Parts: sequence; structure tokens; C-alpha cells
Amino acid sequence: MKKWKLFSLLSLFLLTSIGAFAQKDLQYQMPPQTIADLVNAPQTPAVSIDSDGEWMLLLERPGYPSIEELAQPELRIAGLRINPRTNGPSRSSSYNGLTLKNIESGESFPISGLPESPQIENVRWSPDGSRIAFSITKSNGIELWMADVTSKRAQQLTGARLNDAMRGTPFDWFPDNRTILAKLTIEGRGEAPTEPLTPEGPVVQESTGDKAPVRTYQDLLEDPHDEALFEYYGSSQLVLIDTDTRGQQNFGPAGIYTETSISPNGEYVLTGMAHPPFSYIVPYYRFPVKYEMRNKAGELIKVIADIPLSESIPKGFMATREGPRSFNWRNDEPATLTWVEAQDGGDPNVEADIRDRLYYLEAPFQSTPKAGIPFQLRYAGVTWGEDDLAVAYEYWWNTRQQIASRFDPKDPESKTTLFDFSWEDRYNNPGNFVTTENQYGRSVLLTADNGETLFLTGQGASPEGNQPFIRAFDLESKETEEIWRSQAPYYEYPVRLLDPGEKIVITRRESREEPPNYYLRNLEDDKIEALTEFEHPYPALEGIEKQVVQYEREDGLTLQGDLYLPKGYNPETDGRLPVIMWAYPSEYKSADAAGQVEGSPYEFIRLYWGSPLYWLTQGYAIFDDISMPIVGEADEEPNDYFREQLVANAKAAIDKIDAMGIGDRNRVAIGGHSYGAFMTANLLAHSDLFAAGIARSGAYNRTLTPFGFQAEERTYWEAPEVYYAMSPFMHADKVNEPILMIHGQADNNSGTFPIQSERFYAAIKGLGGTARLVMLPHESHGYRARESILHMLWEQNQWMEKYVKEKKEKTQP
Repeated sequence: MKKWKLFSLLSLFLLTSIGAFAQKDLQYQMPPQTIADLVNAPQTPAVSIDSDGEWMLLLERPGYPSIEELAQPELRIAGLRINPRTNGPSRSSSYNGLTLKNIESGESFPISGLPESPQIENVRWSPDGSRIAFSITKSNGIELWMADVTSKRAQQLTGARLNDAMRGTPFDWFPDNRTILAKLTIEGRGEAPTEPLTPEGPVVQESTGDKAPVRTYQDLLEDPHDEALFEYYGSSQLVLIDTDTRGQQNFGPAGIYTETSISPNGEYVLTGMAHPPFSYIVPYYRFPVKYEMRNKAGELIKVIADIPLSESIPKGFMATREGPRSFNWRNDEPATLTWVEAQDGGDPNVEADIRDRLYYLEAPFQSTPKAGIPFQLRYAGVTWGEDDLAVAYEYWWNTRQQIASRFDPKDPESKTTLFDFSWEDRYNNPGNFVTTENQYGRSVLLTADNGETLFLTGQGASPEGNQPFIRAFDLESKETEEIWRSQAPYYEYPVRLLDPGEKIVITRRESREEPPNYYLRNLEDDKIEALTEFEHPYPALEGIEKQVVQYEREDGLTLQGDLYLPKGYNPETDGRLPVIMWAYPSEYKSADAAGQVEGSPYEFIRLYWGSPLYWLTQGYAIFDDISMPIVGEADEEPNDYFREQLVANAKAAIDKIDAMGIGDRNRVAIGGHSYGAFMTANLLAHSDLFAAGIARSGAYNRTLTPFGFQAEERTYWEAPEVYYAMSPFMHADKVNEPILMIHGQADNNSGTFPIQSERFYAAIKGLGGTARLVMLPHESHGYRARESILHMLWEQNQWMEKYVKEKKEKTQP
């Protein structure tokens, strides 16, 4: 019997026979005060700009929520997480204040009329920028509000009935800038279904021979009671709301609306309504959906499509379902619906010259749909223009190919390639076409010179780091002219190109020492004017040194990492430092692309809840975002060489900081989150390079994700040796360095079930290894509660102080 089969049997044995170990009761702890102060630092406001570039909306952000807020009741059904008290998402971020700033005058106006300590979400400008709609979450539901730009005052439009249970914004503006289409909970719906004490029968699922290779989803429906809850909380009544009079009018029947889309002229609404039969193996967005076209009065005009349950999509990242999909409106016409249909049965393994085709259906939607342009790869969207110009995008995961083409919507044979490149190749990425708003308030291509010139913006990746740009693109010659490019010592990128004729642009600029702020830049004379003056949010980190360090792997592949050093550090007097390395593996089909420089040396130092940079205050060097490329060129699969390349990447990083005389190679910790945690566990199992590891919210047994994971398309049954080799659980006996595992008890990420950490910890403990498992109550894949984050940082600090900073000699295996 092969070794991988023996370990699969061991895996099953451990899953069923290892009992619970003694638990330690521990209250939430605080990390060192300097770290806690950084966590509690004021949040920089978010920014939203109206369509004309006249007003800037500053959205004030509160700090992290308390564990009490996170501990609200939660339903986990059909791939959704719903707070039953509010009929909205149980885990979302909110704002607590709104301020308008006039871009020309620079004057600021706080929005008045808001309730005390509001939880603001779903902020949407009206098409003409005269009004702003948003939701406010209360303890008993969600209200719809609106702020008027002229009066600078907010007013409530509905009671606490907005239904925000499904993904997407629960309301939308009509182009009249007065009417809103909103999803409200059904009035008089009664109490939620209660779970019966006695089941009516068993839960039965059946396979009849059709292949259904679905990924490892969480929070799925499990029984008829879950179905009843999904219908209760998912069902809405669409309502037209007059924002002038606050009058309401029902629109169409009640149902489980997964999407609504208003035509550019506001005369029609496309709705998608989920309906039975529901599934217990896929989320709600693969349930049957009926697409209907209605007029502005809510009357049914036509059933556009009734899409069946999508459980049996073919295998592969480029697989898709058959029939119409990706419904959208043509932004350049009053009311023309578009969609695409697979021409290869949705199966990427089928040889086909044409994969997808675009279709059109014009109002009043009674004619036969017109066939549009074909796609040799999988459809990835269209940017509409004016005067018979549009740009279409297509891509293919397996080869990393992406194509952008111009075409005339009237002519299916007019498609002409503009760019054909690998999206892995950052240096040659042409950027994205700039858009503007048309008479319908919809995004269309920004043009000049009678439509012959388009504009591109992009990150401008280069061997010197990212240098964002603005370029003019000549449609006839396909040549570009660089209009502007970010220059050292700043990292600056365009947010809004206001006037291509006068070359006025809003940018966001930062440097190593200056936090991001917004500027009005005149590209003609290169003068800039500050629009915001956000202060440095982390004074304790001022003076921190950042270097983008390049080095080579043993096979010659160029790697890089962001090296941060404590304030005032001098290697000659301070000696070598303990080091924290943090990373996340990435798969590539090209070694050249894998070796390209990412990021910019001039970006401002940013902190987030999971950052390792907090330990700059504790005397550590931080080697962050170190390259962890896994390359499989041509027909080779990257994961066939996962372990070998992972160890080679890590060794090269340690060799570099050792050669620089900065890091103590005997006191290096490795850490990561999610796939980075998976990386950490593998490095501890298959190398002796590190003193300890930190693995947060990872997956460690790939037999629990048998239909693929991350960038792995092959199933367990197609590549069992790969699944075995890559699973740290199968090699738990080799983990001979201390590992701290942290996991949210409510993790909803595909494949990273909490049991992944529980069983890996049980295996290490049973085999005599050194490990600690911390399960954070109510936390999902990312952590949100202040108490959880502070305790996580305390755990990490304790672990590194004990096993890294205080370590004197390398422990031999």
C-alpha cells in the first residue's frame, strides 16, 4: 500500500479516535501598551467622489467593534450569514459620520440630522450627485436614509424594514434622481419559522450519476427548516420610494430577489428571483433563478430566462453553467439587455474555437435575441462607449491569458484585439480604460479627439516598483503616449480624471512618512492642491525604516520582500535582531512573472488587524510580504513542486537578512494567515529554518477539500500524491518547532473549517510536538472584535517572546 494511503487511514483514525484535550479558561488579554495604542488609533476616513467631481464625501470610520456586537445572533444558511434581528448581514463594516467637502472651494460641511452613533452602510450617490442614499442599522432592523447635498441634511425614508440579507446593495437609484427601488421585508410576515422538536423524516440527498465536483463550501442549507428560514429572511417586497414625498408603492410580487437592475432610461427593471428546488451542496447564488423584465409600473413584460439549479457544473476554474448568464444593460443605450452564453457546454476541457458569445435583446424585449461578438476565451466583461465603440475582455486561467478587444456592437465580426497579455506579467500590463458618466449616469469610455483617443490608468509595475500612470491610447495606431507618471519619493495614483482637455485629475498621494491624502493635480503645469489633510495615524511608527529588498533563490529566481527596521536601529551598535517573516504563497505559470517586483518602496506604512508590523515597537525586524512563488511552467503544475519551492523561498529570505547583518538566523519566526498559515505549517514540517511559527485560520488536511483548493484544479482522486505531500496534517510528526495556531470559531471561508486547526493541533499534541491552539469566539475568517484582535496580538507576542526573542541557539532536530 502506498504511503499516502497509509496516512489517509491515519487521518481518519485521528479524526475519530482522538478525544478532546484539557482546555485552559482564559479571559481576553492585552498586548503591550504600545501595540494596543496602535490598534486603537483613529481610523482614516474613507472617501467617495460624485460623478461630476464636484463633491467629496468623507465617511468617518469607528474603531473595531466590541465582542458584544459580534456576539449578536447569527444564521448561517445558503452561503449567507444573517443577523435575524436586523434581517441584514451579521458581519459588515459601517461608518459613523458623513462630511461633504467641496472640491473647488475646499469647504467642509458635516451632514446634519443623523441619529447618535449611526451604523451607516450601502452609501450610494444619485446619478447627478445631488443626493446620497444610505442605510442605517438599528437594533431591530435597517432603515433607508437620504442626504441632500444642497441642504447638507439627512432624512429617514423608511422604517426598519430594509432587507439586506442577500449580497449586493439593497436599493438603487432611478435616473430621475428622485426615485429609489428598495428591497423591504414583507409586511406582516409574522414570526420566523421555529425548528420542530420532532423531525418529519430523514434528510435525504441522492446522486443519479451526474458529476457534481463542487468546492468545499460552508454555511449551506442542511434541512427543511433551513429552507424555511432562507425563504423567510431572503424574501423581499420591491418598493418604489419617492424621496421628495416619501411615498411608497409596491413593485411586482414578493420573492427571493437575488438581483435587480434598472435600465439606463429608467423605464424597465430586470429582476432575478431564486426559487426551489434549493440545494444542500451549493450556496444560494447557484440556486434556480427566474429572470423577469418589468416596466416602471411593475408589470411583467417577459420572462427572460429561468436558470435551473447549478449543481453539476463541469470541473475546472474556467467551467461555467450553460444558458444565459452575466445579465447587464448596455450603458450607451436606453434599454438594451445583454448576456453571454457558453458555446462549449461550459466545459473548459472541451476543445472549442469559441468559448462564449454575447447576445442582445432590445426593448420592448419581444424580438429574437441578436447574436453579438464571440469570445475565444471566457467572457470577463464589457466597457461600453459612445458612437459604436465598446471594449470587451476575456481571459483563461490555465494560461493566465487576458485579451482586450474593441468592437462595434452592431457588427458581430468587428472584434479587433487591442491587448493580448498575461495578467501575471505586471510589467507589461497595459492598465484599465478610464470611464466617465453619460447622459444616463452610466459609466462609458472616456474619449477625446472625436472618439479616436482613449485613456488608460494602471499601477505601472517596474523593476523600481509601482509607478502609477495615465496614458493616452490611439485606437487607430494602438500606440500609447504617457501623460503622467508617479515619481519618487511619492507613491501617487489617479482616482478621477476630471477633464482630459484641461488635464485635471484627482490623485491619492503618499510617501514613507506622509499618510495618504487626496490632491487636485493639474497635469499641464504639474501643480497640485491638497483636498484632504489626514494626519499620521501612527505617531509611534514615525521614523521606521522601510526597504524593498531583492535577493535570489538558489535556482536564480529573483525574489523580494519589504524589510522594516525599528526606529533608530543601528546594526553596528544594536547587533542582529530577532525577525518575523510574514508571507502568502502565489502560483505562477512563468518564472519571469514570478520574479517581477511588486508594490512600491514609497508607500506609507499601513497597519491592519493582522499585520506583523506592530512588533517593530518590540525590537523585531519585520520581513513582510516576502516572495513565496510556486512556479509550474508550460504543462507543469505549480503544486507538483510546492514543498521544494516553498523551502527554497524561505531559505533565500533568511540568507538575505543574515548576509545584510540585520537578522539573527537562529531567531526567525514564520507566520501567515489562511493560505499563509498552510505555508507556515508546511515550512515547519519540511525544514528546520525557523525558531517558531504562527498560523492563523489555515487548512492543514487537503483530503478535507477533495475537489480542489486555492489554485489547485485537480481533485484528490486525480492527484492523491499532491494532496498528501501538501498536507501538513500528514506530516505532523515532522513539526519539531513550536507552532501557535489561531482560528475563528465561526470561520466561513471555503475549506478552512475550524476543525482543520483542531485536528492538526490534536495530531501535533498526540505526537509530542509543541503547539498552542486559540479559538476565537464569534470570529470568522478575518477577525473583527477589538477584544479578539488585542488577545490575538497578546498571544502572538507571548509566543514570540518565549520561542523566538529569548532563543539563543538553534535547536537541532
